[in-house]
Amino acid sequence: MSKLIAILLVGLLSPVLVHAGPDTPSKFDPTPYAPQKALYDFNFAEPKPRQSFGYVLNHIKALKEFSDFDKSQIVIVAHGNELHTMARKNRAIYPEMYDALKELNSLGVKIRICRNAARSRGYGPEDFYEFATVVPAAVIEIAKWQNEGFSYMYPAAASTNPRITREQLVEKYPELEMAD
Repeated sequence: MSKLIAILLVGLLSPVLVHAGPDTPSKFDPTPYAPQKALYDFNFAEPKPRQSFGYVLNHIKALKEFSDFDKSQIVIVAHGNELHTMARKNRAIYPEMYDALKELNSLGVKIRICRNAARSRGYGPEDFYEFATVVPAAVIEIAKWQNEGFSYMYPAAASTNPRITREQLVEKYPELEMAD
């Protein structure tokens, strides 16, 4: 009986095994995700507002497409040089930040700013836009959200690796163009 099962399995799997190879395309899994609780730890070396919020906006876009966004929660804890972009005093050099923070706030994103990091950069709790809440310290704020089951996201680590497009890759390796 086990020989018969083995023969049937080989017969059923043979077409898959024969056709699999380097030219077999990958598959897309559209399985919906459960609502998510994400904690973004912002600690950027450079105050680049669009870059920092880009990660969160991409996450929101994916949640809207593949999850239950309305039941998801996102929190940002900021304690790096991005604080300069969130300070009202600096609107002249970061004019787009007010609208960016307003948009995130309208999407339900909570923004927390570390008082210690703000103070070390010359800001008081009253110096930031109304969409942010200043908290005592980033370390205890991050731990608080993690204790509540939020997944830890650290986009600053990804920001050190520049994005390379397929076009740039082909430019660097011309032999890839012939492989298309």
